[in-house]
Amino acid sequence: MAGCAALSGAARGEELRDLCPDRPGKGTSPCTVDAGHLQIEADIVDGAFQRSGGVTTDTYAAANPTVKYGLTDRWDIEANLAPFVAVRSHDETTGQRRTVSGIGDLFLRTKVNIVGNGGGSFSIAVDPFLKLPAARIGIGDGAVEGGLVVPMSLDLGGGWSLGMTPEIDLLKNAMDSGRHPAAVGVIGLGRAVAGGVTLGAELWTSQDIDPAGTTRQYSFDLDAAWQPADNPNLQFDGGVNRGLNANTPSWQVYIGVSRRF
Repeated sequence: MAGCAALSGAARGEELRDLCPDRPGKGTSPCTVDAGHLQIEADIVDGAFQRSGGVTTDTYAAANPTVKYGLTDRWDIEANLAPFVAVRSHDETTGQRRTVSGIGDLFLRTKVNIVGNGGGSFSIAVDPFLKLPAARIGIGDGAVEGGLVVPMSLDLGGGWSLGMTPEIDLLKNAMDSGRHPAAVGVIGLGRAVAGGVTLGAELWTSQDIDPAGTTRQYSFDLDAAWQPADNPNLQFDGGVNRGLNANTPSWQVYIGVSRRF
């Protein structure tokens, strides 16, 4: 739903734009943080649960923050590192159980809005990112990887908005040190309702085109966000994601918060 928020409230003097975080949802918002301001968007708790081929894998993350800083009215820089991730697996055939825990990988990104940061019915941005390996094997893959996200948002009127987030990544091969492309896409519909609440639904897909074999993932996701009327710099959110094939976690649930300073 992040890419679905309609943009309004252009900055005039000291007035800030409407709060527009990337969360909730797997989409990315095309708007940036106001110049000179800091914004933190964090999972309070996140759990993903997968069962495939007789192996159950549960992944948990806590207090997973993305820190953003606005350099100009159209350009911000961002960093993300989860301080705690735990991956628990159970092979029902062998009975083997394994738990790996530690920090996550470091993600560095920068977002530049091209159109629509201060209002209007359409907005688009470019959002390149770099992943630096910080996590243990079993949480991460130990490789430098990166990609480019192009988030877009269209105000449909009447409180409805449409978000699209195409993405192309360059990932490490599973069997060697080479690299291969992966294509990710999110399309979402959002609806602003009473009391500062926004509801969203998304379809997400990932096509990891590894030489050893393409891995396809799909999910249908529902989320909600609430921005208190007396604090325009704060948002609470949560969501439930339902995997649509065996390669995708069957369920993912999360709650989180965003705060602009």
